Amino acid sequence: MLQTGHAVARALLISTAALMLPAHAQSVRTEKNMSLDLANQIAAATVASCAASNYAVTATVVDRAGGVRAVQRADNAGPHTLGASLQKAYTAASAKNTTQAMMEASQKNPAAANLVHIPGYLLLGGGVPVRVGNEVIGAVGVGGAPGGHLDEACANAGIEKVKELLK
Repeated sequence: MLQTGHAVARALLISTAALMLPAHAQSVRTEKNMSLDLANQIAAATVASCAASNYAVTATVVDRAGGVRAVQRADNAGPHTLGASLQKAYTAASAKNTTQAMMEASQKNPAAANLVHIPGYLLLGGGVPVRVGNEVIGAVGVGGAPGGHLDEACANAGIEKVKELLK
């Protein structure tokens, strides 16, 4: 009977170890990310959307890690729009949320007020994540329209223009 108990314990140990193997085998992940072509299309569509309303903006598109993939700066866009659009895109990609929503949350929730101290973050409207399903593959940030809500509208229009590619 004792040997049977050891055999059962050994079998349990081996089956438990076998169950743990897939966890180690899954240590390499496959993730979707922003291609250069897609980033250029989003940036161009975003700037064009703002230009249609006579707003001279810069659109920066980043990948899922916040790395710049594309930048387009309209004629007459102010020099500050470059940095603002980058920080908004980085913030939206990093937090997987719009910068407008983050700004509003930080104003209403004292615990979120410290978000403004994260290096590279900018809590002004105009940063929008780009998603494939529920997965954030990057973000677009816009600076230069006369209000963050207008920057965000242009970003959403740019993403909407390529929605068929985000499937």
